[in-house]
Amino acid sequence: MDESVLSKLFFHFSSAVNVVKGHDDVHIFSHHDADGISAAIILAKTMMRAGKRFRVTLLPALNDETIETVMNCGAGCMIMADMGVSYIDALEKADADVVVLDHHKGDPAAKRVRYINPHSFGMDGMTAGCGASLSMMFSVQYDKGNWDLVQVAFAGIVGDKQHQKGLSGINEYLFREGSKRGYISETGGGLIPPGPLMSSLFISSDPYIRGVSGNADGVTGLLGDAGMDVTFSSSDMSDAARRKLSSLIAAKLLAQGVTMETLEGAASVRYMLKDWNIDAERFASMLDSCGRTGAGGVGIGLGLGDRKCWSEATALDEETRKKILDAAIMLDSDKLKKMRNIQFFGRDESGFTGMLCEIAMRYIGDPDKPTIGYNTSDDKIKASARCSHRLLSKGVDLSAAMNSAGKAAGGGGGGHRIAAGAWFPAGNENVFLDEVDRIIGEQVSAR
Repeated sequence: MDESVLSKLFFHFSSAVNVVKGHDDVHIFSHHDADGISAAIILAKTMMRAGKRFRVTLLPALNDETIETVMNCGAGCMIMADMGVSYIDALEKADADVVVLDHHKGDPAAKRVRYINPHSFGMDGMTAGCGASLSMMFSVQYDKGNWDLVQVAFAGIVGDKQHQKGLSGINEYLFREGSKRGYISETGGGLIPPGPLMSSLFISSDPYIRGVSGNADGVTGLLGDAGMDVTFSSSDMSDAARRKLSSLIAAKLLAQGVTMETLEGAASVRYMLKDWNIDAERFASMLDSCGRTGAGGVGIGLGLGDRKCWSEATALDEETRKKILDAAIMLDSDKLKKMRNIQFFGRDESGFTGMLCEIAMRYIGDPDKPTIGYNTSDDKIKASARCSHRLLSKGVDLSAAMNSAGKAAGGGGGGHRIAAGAWFPAGNENVFLDEVDRIIGEQVSAR
């Protein structure tokens, strides 16, 4: 990152820090995914170390309903992490000092609100900085003694898949400084999930290996082809054995239609977190599982060092990964429907739709069609969308598509070009899908 950009960033973070330092009580609002919870942990730990009272509220989304919760919280100072860009106008009217640390696309005219977004500094918030990255920058500007929290930041970076094309922008800066201080290190990536191979391959959904994931006989057969038995662990493997198993997994994935882009992303480097003795991907999975199951407080407690929360989060993560795998196997059984320009699925459970979209896009469906998923668990439909970098190069912008289609169906939407969401009243699913399909077709044909 250019030094002049870094200087400008720290100037804005310094301004935000000065606002927060003027208060004894701070209310932190953040998203309930891995990035949002990581951001909330960093901010909470920063306030705790500064001796301030604080409260954390995790939200599934910031929309017309939840903004009322924010506006009526009664705090004199609020920090919005991983959300806020779409509601700057409302937050400008809050009877409080407000800091917004968001990486979603938008260009609001903030005056009273201290608003910081990578997009405002010529960086892409989809790849160069996330909610946890921004919260980390805020934290070290607050107190240089907070550099150890960079380990938590990387759970957010990895949780948002911002590492898969290589680190850039704010994320690259944080890795450079964090590794220099000994808190984080790179390890080799690969398609082999860590841990005992029988269980780790069985539960694997990233990569999702057709005929192996969720299939004990399939795992046994794969290990046998690689010359291993079911007692092997990833830590036991020689370099030759690792190469052989990786090659067999890659061959299976290519046979099921997985692209080289997805293979490279699945095999991206891992980041070891010194004080946690786990890699960032594992930490992100635990936090995401807590948030998606409504146990965000457990995730916050885990990040703040509560050992009981660690045990609870571990159990929640195992349970969640099993549910996601079961849902992925169901999707792989002809549950993914195709339209002219998109592929989609509906489900009557909430919580994992975005993650299933990611799995379907990468490992199950047509790599040339964006994947849309929606759940019908209540009166308001929530939809998620995912595409690939290859589709971005063809002109696809899911943030614009989901926003327009959500509005056409009586709701709204937004997010990133590669990953976005929408909401609308139940009964309008066909209106929404038809509009998304039309918009994506126009985006691609315009290139």
